[in-house]
Amino acid sequence: MDRTTTTATTPTRRVFAMMDRDGDSVISAHDYLSRIDRVVQATGRTEDDPLVVTARAEGAKAWRAMDANADGRLTFEEYDAWVDADKFDNICRFALGSLFDLVDADGDKALNQAEFTTLRTALNNPPGNAEAAFDALDTDGDGLVARDAYLAAIRAYVVGDSSPMGEVLY
Repeated sequence: MDRTTTTATTPTRRVFAMMDRDGDSVISAHDYLSRIDRVVQATGRTEDDPLVVTARAEGAKAWRAMDANADGRLTFEEYDAWVDADKFDNICRFALGSLFDLVDADGDKALNQAEFTTLRTALNNPPGNAEAAFDALDTDGDGLVARDAYLAAIRAYVVGDSSPMGEVLY
């Protein structure tokens, strides 16, 4: 499968392309787990920070679940066959939530626009899309995106439900 195919507009293809950091049409363990490294680096947290330890554990757990045949590679077909609401609720939600927590500097379970942009850029989303995605999630205009709303929007997008944030972000 070429890069053009993986960047098609279906939600799973768009998420897959975002995780395929090097654009080789395969998500490697390095592609997936380096997302944690980028968030840690962006936040300046240390390896002994309990939130970093949790993020690494949840990321490794998610990778093991996605890479069911343990070959260190995830093709789009494997990802597409794997991802669904149950997998999001029981695996991805924890991995993504732990990354959200790394960026949530004051621990209030909400991100301001700068924190949100830091997170989404570290996760390989174009920084230019972060503002529109933030605005789509900040429905009450308080300048914050709540953790639960963020995760619900990603879930909706991945499983094919309406997600204004997902539409502008990925």
